[in-house]
Amino acid sequence: MVTFIFAMIGTVAFAVSGAMTGLKKQMDIFGVITLGIVTAVGGGVIRDIIIGMVPPVIFRDPMYAAVSAVIAAIMFIPEMRRVFMKNQRLYERFVLIMDSVGLGIFTVVGIQTCIEHGTYGVFLLIFVGVITGVGGGVLRDVLAGDMPYIFKKHIYACASVIGALVCVATWNIFGRNIAMVSGAAVVVAVRIMSAHFKWNLPRARVEAERIQQEETA
Repeated sequence: MVTFIFAMIGTVAFAVSGAMTGLKKQMDIFGVITLGIVTAVGGGVIRDIIIGMVPPVIFRDPMYAAVSAVIAAIMFIPEMRRVFMKNQRLYERFVLIMDSVGLGIFTVVGIQTCIEHGTYGVFLLIFVGVITGVGGGVLRDVLAGDMPYIFKKHIYACASVIGALVCVATWNIFGRNIAMVSGAAVVVAVRIMSAHFKWNLPRARVEAERIQQEETA
């Protein structure tokens, strides 16, 4: 039950995040719903393929895809669009919160699914957790024509890695529920703090600008 609740919250959060990206790109309702679904279930599909659960769960139990589609359709309602799109600051904060919650929840759900499937190994658990967390967002950004968020903005994939480490490290000590809640909370906290304090990994911007100047000279 705990896993189901976690997965459903994460699905709603990522569906909203994907739909908001579609709205910002001025997509039609099909595009908005598609981004909502892909963001919500994309990471889980990649996870299932990696650990050998084929066909992926989403195709055997379409409930999560259906929920994602409904949530994305709700976000397309004109009244909802006006509330969020007219205020850029509100839009950015809302997307940040939804994306952070989705990232945290799906990171630990990925680990839990991997363990339930009988697949172990610290590296694999962390890798699958991170892929589950960031996979949908990467697919969303690619379909929207953007550079994936994880490569340019604040601490994203690294937050997932930290949360995955916490979840794996505490799993056998405190049990599944506490480990999942702790891991997800750490991911959300790191994401929110990184956005608030403008934490970023080193970027190659200066070098890229120099190379571009040399090429145009």
